[in-house]
Amino acid sequence: MIKVLTVDDHPLLREGIAAVLEGEQDVELVAEAANGQEAIELFRRHRPDVTLMDLQMPGMNGIETIVAIRSEFPDARFVVLTTYQGDVQAFRALKAGASGYLLKSMLRKDLLETIRAVNAGKRRIPPEIAAELAEHMTEDALSDREIEVLRRVADGNSNKIIGAQLSVSEATIKGHMKSILSKLGANDRTHAVTIAIKRGFIDG
Repeated sequence: MIKVLTVDDHPLLREGIAAVLEGEQDVELVAEAANGQEAIELFRRHRPDVTLMDLQMPGMNGIETIVAIRSEFPDARFVVLTTYQGDVQAFRALKAGASGYLLKSMLRKDLLETIRAVNAGKRRIPPEIAAELAEHMTEDALSDREIEVLRRVADGNSNKIIGAQLSVSEATIKGHMKSILSKLGANDRTHAVTIAIKRGFIDG
């Protein structure tokens, strides 16, 4: 039997997963967690073969939870569940040790196949996310400072205020913004924030 742990803060999604797994001969749902802390405790108790991990959770997010569990159990296998197709989130999740990546809209169609593949030691990434990853991997990664600037733009701050907050000149912030717009292919600040949220550089 493949033992599965589900981690998601939405009860409806957990119910949906339970319904998909119910009645399968080779897959058993052993536990459900609503947050990262609970996930760590339940993982210790049940030692699941595959953990289905939501990325966006209050408190401890999915990537932090994966890192925490893998520091104790390096062989733990994860399939990340998310509503976002953001390539940055996918990259971070895979870097943290996830073996699979599933959009929540694909659960009915691909969940069982993904669980079985990851349990067998394979990686499973949907073609559209793999394509996004390949496309963005090199040419347009934002630097940590650019992400910091964009976060502050998203909070409604002007270049002048951001410059003061980061102890640099307004001209420096303008330079960062120019680079951000160019890398993201954005028309203006608002567009840049929208793209950055969609791709997972910053949280919405």
